[in-house]
Amino acid sequence: MPNFARMVIDLHTHTAPKSYDALQSPMELILEAKALGLDAVCLTEHDAFWDDRDIQELRRHHKLIILPGCEINTDKGHFLAFGLREYLFGMHKFTFLHDQVNKAGGVLVAAHPYRRRQITDSTATRITPELALVSKEETFGYMDAIEGLNGRGSEAENNFSQMLSRILNIKTTGGSDSHRPGDLGTFATEFDSSITSISGLVREIKSGRFRPITLDHGSP
Repeated sequence: MPNFARMVIDLHTHTAPKSYDALQSPMELILEAKALGLDAVCLTEHDAFWDDRDIQELRRHHKLIILPGCEINTDKGHFLAFGLREYLFGMHKFTFLHDQVNKAGGVLVAAHPYRRRQITDSTATRITPELALVSKEETFGYMDAIEGLNGRGSEAENNFSQMLSRILNIKTTGGSDSHRPGDLGTFATEFDSSITSISGLVREIKSGRFRPITLDHGSP
């Protein structure tokens, strides 16, 4: 059962066959999440959404809060979308994706913003030319958060994301970006309130009552 004093959620995970590059089943992911003591996981498949009925069946069977989302690949990068129900043709264009999220009252999180960047500063304690250039990209003005801690990112890459968030004054999330067994237990997002639905997740992200956390050897 969730810990109502706080709630620790992995906001970024992938499973097969919905995510083409995942090497784990939903059951494997969920069992690992329960063993690690996570309060909930978000299934954010690549350009694919889970059916609500299937999500409810997973929740009922495994007794764990499971929330649907999607990692959407666009012409401006990858974004975690929460609050949408289906993938529509055209979402590969960021402007169309943003319009759809707006209409649905959802939220967008910039996933691993260090990707395809030249990250050379190992500490990211200063504003490098690359960081200054990235911070001027228009898409960040539409974000509800930036993924500051990604389990597949290096220390330098995650430092880059966190420095970017400080420049832009945008909150950060954490997630494992799990693709295979053993990927969970790196980073997650801690919320101040109980979340049992996608509408609750959207509400809490919009409120800013959350923070990225590092998991201690897989224990929240």
